[in-house]
Amino acid sequence: MFGNGGRFWRGENGGSGAPLREALETPRRRSRLGLALGGGAARGWAHIGVVKALTEAGIRPDIISGTSIGAVVGGCFSAGQLDKIEAFARSLTRRRVFGLLDLNFAGSGLISGNRLGKLLEARLHDTRIEELTPRFVCVATELGTGHEVWMSQGPVVEAMRASYALPGIFQPVRVNHRWLVDGALVNPVPVSAARALGADVVIAVNLQSDLFGRGTIVHDRSGDSIAEEAVAEAAAGGLTGNAKTMLRRQLIGGSDGPPGISAVMIEAFNIIQDRIARSRLAGDPPDIMIGPKLGRIGHFDFHRAEEAIDLGYEAARRMAPEIVEVIATLR
Repeated sequence: MFGNGGRFWRGENGGSGAPLREALETPRRRSRLGLALGGGAARGWAHIGVVKALTEAGIRPDIISGTSIGAVVGGCFSAGQLDKIEAFARSLTRRRVFGLLDLNFAGSGLISGNRLGKLLEARLHDTRIEELTPRFVCVATELGTGHEVWMSQGPVVEAMRASYALPGIFQPVRVNHRWLVDGALVNPVPVSAARALGADVVIAVNLQSDLFGRGTIVHDRSGDSIAEEAVAEAAAGGLTGNAKTMLRRQLIGGSDGPPGISAVMIEAFNIIQDRIARSRLAGDPPDIMIGPKLGRIGHFDFHRAEEAIDLGYEAARRMAPEIVEVIATLR
């Protein structure tokens, strides 16, 4: 009698019959490799370096799951557009970053996101998620219910925009009659999504792993510089006097008073994302964790892509031998 995952094969008269021989002779299925790319705004450019280092080492995932900026990089990689997104990221300057932020003070987010959406559409056109290889899924959060939404089919750009729609910063995105926002609210490092799609081995990239010495709060006021430029542009457009002062106070805050709305939203989101990531990763740990040392890069430092990409590349390159060993053992 031979045990096989809780089932038992027995030949006639207790001997080793055909079912046992077939079970022993059947080639073992190749283990599927999953790559879970976490959220982290500008720190997410590190994902580009991680994917490049893994590819150079001959490590190519069968399944990619992404949250927020992880969804953008993961989707572009699956669509064969990693080189283009890397070139775009490296071309960013502080001024160009601000030029992509279409301010929308009257809507449900400070930024409508249309400029970024059009930029992604120019590269991905009408690509659909179900057409991508490796298989791709990205995570978003449904407003009202708080449900975790996994998008594994439909327009990839629409799914990306929903996944990175940081509440209060970007407007929510309506997908299939649901208003969706940033997936990092519920699943900052989507290991569970990769496993659900069939990954046997999961590599996770956690962009918050080196934020120690600050409890669970990520101190980051990098959004203030973006907000200061918003005030400057508003003034150039004719906003003066009390209106300009009120706008600065709302976005940035006073020197002696409470922080502005942008800093409050960013700090609050950092706390939520960090605590949820710790809980989710403890309950569903990946097989391998890659944690680039990105603590000095702020969430809105999109112009520091070269530094983030290099840090991601080095972190993955150091882990590559261990990853290859784990994959060889399981396959």
